[in-house]
Amino acid sequence: MNIDNLFKQFSSLNVLIIGDVMIDSYLYGDVKRISPEAPVPVCEITRRENRLGGAANVALNIAALGAKPILCSVIGNDEHGKIFLELLKSNNLITEGILLSKRPTTIKTRVIGNKMQMLRLDEETTDYITKSEQDALISKIENIISNQNIHVIIFQDYDKGVITPKLISQIVPIATKKNIPTCVDPKHRNFSFYHGVTMFKPNFKEFKQGLDIDIPTINRNAIKKAADKLHLSQDIQKIFITLSEYGVFIADYSESNLTVELMAAHKRKITDVSGAGDTVISVASLCLALKMSAKDIAFIGNLAGGLVCEQAGVVPIDKNSLLDEIKRLQ
Repeated sequence: MNIDNLFKQFSSLNVLIIGDVMIDSYLYGDVKRISPEAPVPVCEITRRENRLGGAANVALNIAALGAKPILCSVIGNDEHGKIFLELLKSNNLITEGILLSKRPTTIKTRVIGNKMQMLRLDEETTDYITKSEQDALISKIENIISNQNIHVIIFQDYDKGVITPKLISQIVPIATKKNIPTCVDPKHRNFSFYHGVTMFKPNFKEFKQGLDIDIPTINRNAIKKAADKLHLSQDIQKIFITLSEYGVFIADYSESNLTVELMAAHKRKITDVSGAGDTVISVASLCLALKMSAKDIAFIGNLAGGLVCEQAGVVPIDKNSLLDEIKRLQ
């Protein structure tokens, strides 16, 4: 694997990202006393920071790796929506795939006191988007696929309602007809609707919930048996499962000889696991677009997910750090 050449090729790729977007907001402060009103700490806020989250964090990861992200989602025509669009522009991300609606823009606010997370406040709706919003979003996606050379499509599903069964059923066949690989980072509600996608990347918890099975320990044969079931029921070519501190599992059914790999995680000083799944799907999708082997996809994705866990908060991967890590371990 010529890793330098691989990373150079990332810059030639256009990636369509469909999914739930949000603002990750952080309130930083100091805790010096307990409130006289109730037995709770008082956090004196000293700094506020807003970051792109959800599928928008995938777009940041794609851009950080050198490829061009095209983000398609629905946000509210509200104050948080304005902040979201400003964040896109300040990060040099295009807005042509963003649909404004009456839905509230999802924002997750974390209160950090004395360098520890004290509380998270979620403002959102998780209902599916309306039929008119769905049709308008599908139309945007179809236009982008028709007018631009898309190399891979990512469905980044956070169960907030932007990705619907109808959207999946209309976009996946278009991608298949145009030979565009499709990658999915699923959640429970739409788990069984991704028929015919190229790569499916749940974490271990989502994998077990989606199939309604119990695998009490990380057992290669048990995971492989469950992956076989998922492949047969949904005609998925590659099943890539992240196993947290245990590493990753991948099964590739697209060739005549089945490839199955279980890779251990590398030892890390874990600071924050937030956003690791976004990074893994981003790296894996680019590797898939370049027709890399399942083993190499799992190897690089495993490293990338571990690296971002060493950083505080939701942050995109650092391309040079990933490149250095791959060379060190090759």
